[in-house]
Amino acid sequence: MNSFDVVVIGSGPGGYVSAIRCAQLGMKTAIIEKYSTLGGTCLNVGCIPSKALLASSHHVDEIKHFADHGIELPGDVKIDLEKMIARKQAIVDQTSGGVKFLMDKNKITVFEGVGSFENATTINVTKNDGSVEQISAKNTIIATGSKPSSLPFISIDKERVITSTEALKLKEVPKHLIIIGGGVIGLELGQVYLRLGAQVSVVEYADRVLPTMDGAVSKELTKVLKKAGMKFYTSHKVQKVERNGDAVLVEALNAKNEVISLDGDYALVCVGRRPYTDGLNADKAGVKITDRGQVEVNNHLQTSASNIYAIGDVVRGAMLAHKAEEEGVLVAEQLAGQKPHIDYNLIPGVVYTWPEVAAVGKTEEQLKAENKEYKVGQFPFKALGRARASSDLDGFVKILADKTTDEILGFHIVGARAADLIAEAVVAMEYRASAEDISRMSHAHPTFAEAIKEAALAATENRALHV
Repeated sequence: MNSFDVVVIGSGPGGYVSAIRCAQLGMKTAIIEKYSTLGGTCLNVGCIPSKALLASSHHVDEIKHFADHGIELPGDVKIDLEKMIARKQAIVDQTSGGVKFLMDKNKITVFEGVGSFENATTINVTKNDGSVEQISAKNTIIATGSKPSSLPFISIDKERVITSTEALKLKEVPKHLIIIGGGVIGLELGQVYLRLGAQVSVVEYADRVLPTMDGAVSKELTKVLKKAGMKFYTSHKVQKVERNGDAVLVEALNAKNEVISLDGDYALVCVGRRPYTDGLNADKAGVKITDRGQVEVNNHLQTSASNIYAIGDVVRGAMLAHKAEEEGVLVAEQLAGQKPHIDYNLIPGVVYTWPEVAAVGKTEEQLKAENKEYKVGQFPFKALGRARASSDLDGFVKILADKTTDEILGFHIVGARAADLIAEAVVAMEYRASAEDISRMSHAHPTFAEAIKEAALAATENRALHV
């Protein structure tokens, strides 16, 4: 039986990063992946492929405005969805191949098959041909990720009633795509197909889309997407999804308890994701699973079995690739006797629509609920010379700071390059910067980042200079 210091089950961002860090720290490491490609949901059917399609569809959207820049095209723009999907897949293959290279580089043994516990130190790897190989693990890290959730009455046929996985490889642009769920995944994929010519309707149970983010952010993005043609049905409870041939009927109850009906050719179910522990046989290792299906862990990400840890989507907290990576590194360094730390309040969240949305720290709604006294500094992108130069006028930067100490409590950005700009916010908050600290730092002109300085000035005695 092969023996390892650490065995990681699952090769998503959390799993493969954790394996690399373990190997860097001198541990004999193995990783188990049930699929033939490494990278998990994020690299194969999540973060990377969706961003590839968002990039392609963004070009389609930009072409509509070429004339404003004095650029005339010779003819009508034609969309080759098959080629677009093929490009997406090539990027996925290259990225997944990069993970395989990293496994080889760090001398990490890769097992292809389903990993399941025989006991706390023995793991069965069931391969595609049905054969089983047992390996011994001094320590194990569970990184099995998550799968799309659904509603009990919805029958997902993966043809017309689909999840995000199928939405990444459609053979045609939908005529009317009905999206059930107004969260990150639904809005991103909705914008892809909206740009390609589909009618897109979003049905959301909460009273606004992106319900966990700051209300001002949700309002601004809704306004922009509505202007582009996306339709929203918030405060609507879906009660029926029915397929009839190539048609899909979605019925929902609105706030007045009235039934509204939407007819489309595809229904995309985006009601969240669930932790994936199927086939893990966690009980055989003494690992407890919570009522919510998550692996139960303590503050050190240690399970009820002292030599087994769990990270990423399969444990509590936000289901984010970068959160899983940080947890993977934390566990690896703990096993090496180090004392790492994660501040979960400073894990940023990003929506890769255009304009992008990014946030870190507390929302205004959370601060109100905590009875925290705070002040707000906000600056619109349309007041930036850089934004005007590129016609990226939508959005703003919003800074929430402690009313007494001026320490930054939350950062919320809607606008061009928000996904990259949020890194400045994370650094600032990691070092407990005040709004005045940022306001006194030089930001290059003309840039989108100037909006951060101006918002900080606005939070500091309303001193914004360009609005």
